Amino acid sequence: MELYNYFRSSASTRVRIALELKGLAYDYKPVSLVKNEHLTPGYGALTVAKLVPLLKDGDALITQSMAIIEYLDETHPEPPLLPADALGRARVRSLAQDIACEIHPLNNLRVLRYLVGTLKVSDEDKNAWYRHWVETGLDVVEQRLAASPSRYCHGDTPTLADCVLVPQIFNAQRFDCRLDHVPQVMKVFEACMAHEAFQRAQPSACPDAAG
Repeated sequence: MELYNYFRSSASTRVRIALELKGLAYDYKPVSLVKNEHLTPGYGALTVAKLVPLLKDGDALITQSMAIIEYLDETHPEPPLLPADALGRARVRSLAQDIACEIHPLNNLRVLRYLVGTLKVSDEDKNAWYRHWVETGLDVVEQRLAASPSRYCHGDTPTLADCVLVPQIFNAQRFDCRLDHVPQVMKVFEACMAHEAFQRAQPSACPDAAG
């Protein structure tokens, strides 16, 4: 397998975590979003969306981090990243989407570039925008986790929800977002970061982190 990704991309980090949790070997293919390598014709030939991550498994090309993780879970079921029961699977997917659908799209690089480059928003206002959506979005996750606390987002083993939560906290810390209002979220984050798979997948451990 080959994973085309960028070390700071939270969507890419989700997939790296899933691969590490499952112990799957893969070739790391860096695609710099800062250098616009995702917009080159060569990368565009692989994915019309020109986004990361992109997983190449044999002849198959799979886009979108959530779809990639569920593909990995179906093709390599151990350890599972979704619970065995339907209600548990729904809760995990819902928690993951609270972040992947409600927080992340408003704050990814292309949105921030549009705010600054096209709408001429100041850096200060851009950062205020970023913090607002992260802080209010994580408050929703906090309330849901606090209502049914456990070591990880759902139970005592990492799931899809943890794969999505951890990269969002990395980004929140990088942008100096307030996190003191989400103690249960941070407990889960700390539990994840004590796990070797999450440590190996973190942005600072990536080969393109020094670039």
